[in-house]
Amino acid sequence: MFKDIFKGLFDTDITSVISVTDFMLCLATSLMLGLVMALAYMYRTRYTKSFVVTLALLPAVVCIVIMMVNGNVGAGVAVAGAFSLVRFRSVPGTAKEICTLFLAMGAGLITGMGYLGFAALFTIVMCIMFVIYNLLDFGAKKNSEKYKSIRITIPEDLDYTGVFDDIFNQYTSSSYLVGVKTTNMGSMFKLTYNIVMRDITKEKEMIDKIRCRNGNLEITVSRQETTVSEL
Repeated sequence: MFKDIFKGLFDTDITSVISVTDFMLCLATSLMLGLVMALAYMYRTRYTKSFVVTLALLPAVVCIVIMMVNGNVGAGVAVAGAFSLVRFRSVPGTAKEICTLFLAMGAGLITGMGYLGFAALFTIVMCIMFVIYNLLDFGAKKNSEKYKSIRITIPEDLDYTGVFDDIFNQYTSSSYLVGVKTTNMGSMFKLTYNIVMRDITKEKEMIDKIRCRNGNLEITVSRQETTVSEL
């Protein structure tokens, strides 16, 4: 009688009924693996509460989906793909976040197939590699402090085409104009350049020369940021 509660309405002799013990074991394992992945991601990484909670619960969700389709991976992927129809109103994730979500889904899929040992081994190995790459700053751009974005305000009567080329040729190894914006009701232009400094100690000297040319209007120098939404 107790087993009938957990029996599916469409179960047949071909599809076996999952026991409550196996269900709870797989669910507990997937939750534990999700927690391990969340802790590994939190190590030396900027994160939000909503993301780490999602990361901790995602393996369990995928595990249950796979178990409910009796281990049919094709059907499980099709069912899980239905979640993509839901449009979450959030900012785009970074490549690291997307990769971590795929790892969590992989752990949940392996657990849902019943291979608990392989799921644990997969999670441990991937988390160790994740932490090692963070410790080594793997993929970090060398001399990143030389990569700058500079925003220069100029009056409307100053032709901005090549106006600062001689200064940039002296102080930078690379420079290019990435954006032009009108401001102050069209009476001024704001130019945005991406530059690579030859010598970071001469940044102020370069700014002083630009100030002499743009009439001492506003100049902003900041670290060059990569686009987080791109893989």
